[in-house]
Amino acid sequence: MNEGQSLQKGLKKRHMTMIAIAGVIGAGLFMGSGSVIHLAGPGAILSYVIAGTIVVLVMRMLGEMAAKNPSSGSFAIYASQALGKWAGFLVGWLYWFFWVIAIALEATAAAAIIQYWYDGIPLWLLSLILTLTLTVTNLVSVKAFGEFEYWFSLIKVVSIIAFLAIGAFIIFGIVPGFSSVGFTNLVGQGGFLPNGFGAVMMGVVIVIFSFMGTEIVAIAAGESAEPVNAVQKATNSIIWRVLVFFVGSITVVVTLLPWDSSSILTSPYVAVLDYVGIPAAAQIMNFVVLTAVLSCLNSALYATSRMSFALAEEGQAPKIFLKLNKRGAPVYAILASTFFSYIAVIMNYVSPEAVFMFLVNSCSAITLIMYFIIAASQLVMRRRAIKEGTEHELVLRMWLFPYLTIGTMIMVGGLAVAMFFIPSMRSQILFTAVIVAAVMLMYYFTQRKKAPVDLLQPEPETPLE
Repeated sequence: MNEGQSLQKGLKKRHMTMIAIAGVIGAGLFMGSGSVIHLAGPGAILSYVIAGTIVVLVMRMLGEMAAKNPSSGSFAIYASQALGKWAGFLVGWLYWFFWVIAIALEATAAAAIIQYWYDGIPLWLLSLILTLTLTVTNLVSVKAFGEFEYWFSLIKVVSIIAFLAIGAFIIFGIVPGFSSVGFTNLVGQGGFLPNGFGAVMMGVVIVIFSFMGTEIVAIAAGESAEPVNAVQKATNSIIWRVLVFFVGSITVVVTLLPWDSSSILTSPYVAVLDYVGIPAAAQIMNFVVLTAVLSCLNSALYATSRMSFALAEEGQAPKIFLKLNKRGAPVYAILASTFFSYIAVIMNYVSPEAVFMFLVNSCSAITLIMYFIIAASQLVMRRRAIKEGTEHELVLRMWLFPYLTIGTMIMVGGLAVAMFFIPSMRSQILFTAVIVAAVMLMYYFTQRKKAPVDLLQPEPETPLE
């Protein structure tokens, strides 16, 4: 074991490219989109456009900072540099908490999908096997993580492209045996906004959480051989990724099928494949969703360990998380994150309606907090660069600064306020507030005795002998 050694640059260009393209495609798109369509009707397209716009703007801001200073701690490091140690501590540990719970959720979801084929194996055992397998993958090396994520992502990309192609052919009557569907379903059942624009905005609150994972490419840049190039490509491609994978596929669903169809609520993608008449549609989509879930599980293990490592570098997590194995993987950071996920899995079985649901609901607004802090950090750091005369050194810049940055902060803050006034979401924002308070108390008791450090102050030069 080595402490103080840096993480290995084991992620190749093809790994980073595929993580950038498909990292955002998770189970939320395949499974959660049905509830958004059921809520907003065809207006769900607008929900994805608005949420996608926010994500594009946030990723542009994150890309600006990451291209200048690639780091495995990513936005937690930038928050510390821009807003103070408390901000880095808060967003780092909230992000870690989010993905620890996500590991438990994804492992349980993947196990449930496998039970569709092998119902004789207990759910808890399948969850354990899957988590252990991907934990070992992450422990081997970052290259092993990249390789698994490359193939998971490739399956997701090919599946979505095939889905879009089939849908477009049927919509425009290119497939023999199908008359042109046209766009009647977009306005046929109560119009494009059957439940009003308010339902669209409620859909945005749901949708924005399914974009969590987009930021992993900025974290992974710290272990890439070409970090600046990887960040630039990922940031520049986010627009077409959101348009194609999210907006495009949702448009296909609501164009081909009536939005109030019960089959859409259950599984929109299976419903479309059944409509087309593809044999074993449910089997195919189960495989694709399983791939998406395993990809999320793999990424969650990676994200938690790297955030733990970065927090330890800042003195905000146990120093043991800095220890690396011979292949440059932060072994104790990975094991600690996995351990707490096992605890969460146990809570899922022991108290699914109380403790575990509290943990899940506590994650709901973490995305909004993270996005707000990223925007605030970019605002401060860009203004600092302007004041110091170093703005010309930025290889990637946020558009229309500072107007879009401030506008994004207003939009994200507005969504958090909206959650409080939506009865079904009020408990989630309150539970998140409890977790935020707990993290800030942890900061107070663990960091108050440490001398403040100016992260931007250069280290003193060593005098020449």
